[in-house]
Amino acid sequence: MFSFTVEELLLAFERYNLAVWPLQIIASILGLVALFFTIKKTKNAIRIVSAILSFFWLWTGIVFCFIYWSPYYSYAYGFGILCVIQGLLFLISTLRPDLSDHSQTKLDSTVGFIFIIYSMAGYLVLGYLIGHGYPKYLPFGLVPCPTAIFTFGLFLMIDKKFPRYYLIVPSIIAIVSLLAIYKGIYEDIGLFLAGLIGTFLILKMDRKYS
Repeated sequence: MFSFTVEELLLAFERYNLAVWPLQIIASILGLVALFFTIKKTKNAIRIVSAILSFFWLWTGIVFCFIYWSPYYSYAYGFGILCVIQGLLFLISTLRPDLSDHSQTKLDSTVGFIFIIYSMAGYLVLGYLIGHGYPKYLPFGLVPCPTAIFTFGLFLMIDKKFPRYYLIVPSIIAIVSLLAIYKGIYEDIGLFLAGLIGTFLILKMDRKYS
């Protein structure tokens, strides 16, 4: 069935968070490193950012979706495959960058920064307020939802233009978040909005510099 209960999802998060601790701290550090190199603009910055995103997406697909979520939700395998594909795209970008220069606007970078803050802290704070505190929360960089928002945020902040197919998986996850919101994962409202706003701004930016 294409269905799950909020209790099942929170139980999967609980088992997962307890099992991978303290990887949540390491993921947050990596997120800050990616943000730093997005702003710093060094020679190998894009490779470093791509490598971190590759780790986030591959880990999310293989470890969370395949191992910890699939016992509660059979369609988790589908999400896992999507996450692995996204991770491989970023891995290829690490080895053979396929991004080109452009200049982002102040609006783009500001919205991107807001997305990043929400992905790294918003899920934790909002989850706590609605009763989804640790260990029943969505850890940054280690599950699909905050990872997708973080990806949208970096895309808006980075001074590079990238192929549109990089948007497919994060956009799918943002759309499917409506189901999670309906089930009671209200933290994902931010993901759905990030998907709509982020995709619009990125495609608008892409047309401007094409």
